[in-house]
Amino acid sequence: MVAGMAVAAACAVAAPGVAAAQPALPIPSDPQVVPGYEALAALAPSLLDAAAVDAANPQNELLARAKQLLDTAPLSPDAKRILTSIITFLDGSRGGGPEIPQDGPVIAQFLYPTVGRGCISPTADSVGAALAVPGPAELPPPGPAAGTAGFVFTALGTAPLADRQAAPLTAQWVNVDTGRTGATVLTGAANINPDGPATLSAIADTGRGRVLAAISGSISTDAGITCSFLPTVGAFVVN
Repeated sequence: MVAGMAVAAACAVAAPGVAAAQPALPIPSDPQVVPGYEALAALAPSLLDAAAVDAANPQNELLARAKQLLDTAPLSPDAKRILTSIITFLDGSRGGGPEIPQDGPVIAQFLYPTVGRGCISPTADSVGAALAVPGPAELPPPGPAAGTAGFVFTALGTAPLADRQAAPLTAQWVNVDTGRTGATVLTGAANINPDGPATLSAIADTGRGRVLAAISGSISTDAGITCSFLPTVGAFVVN
């Protein structure tokens, strides 16, 4: 119960103004809900696909793709800020990724929320909030060990997660320091927020290093709704 409350609180911070414990207000079906949403959603698979081009040193191709998008794509100021943060994470400038504290785990919120059309009702969309927790940590249950990372995704304002999912919600990730890649399916096995909003999690064996991840896919709730979320991107360091 405490774990569920902690994760819900963290997700609520990632999307200000939408309370995880209360039904969310309907969100207009407008990409302006998330600044630069369409361009950034397109960026996520582009960056992850680039990792396969140079598996021994994937950050070279990732940087090239990100810089090209920054220079040529018609992005909003907020989208450019997010993309610039990805570039500085990858090239190590201005310190690169976030510092890992010595006295506890870090919760790395993904760089922007995503939107699930019709996830609350046919006329109400949900904001999807994602975060990563590098191990060792206690959340999400059973807790990621050192060299692994936990992913948590919450569809704010939705009904509880259905027992059976029509399609997977997946975290695609690449360790840009080692070239290791993976696709980890998020599930409701950890039983986080059993009374809603729908929350899924998973633990991935990323290895130590800088990790870039994108979460996307579908969720099904016990309200009989299945909806899809376009990718959101996160960047964090695993010790």
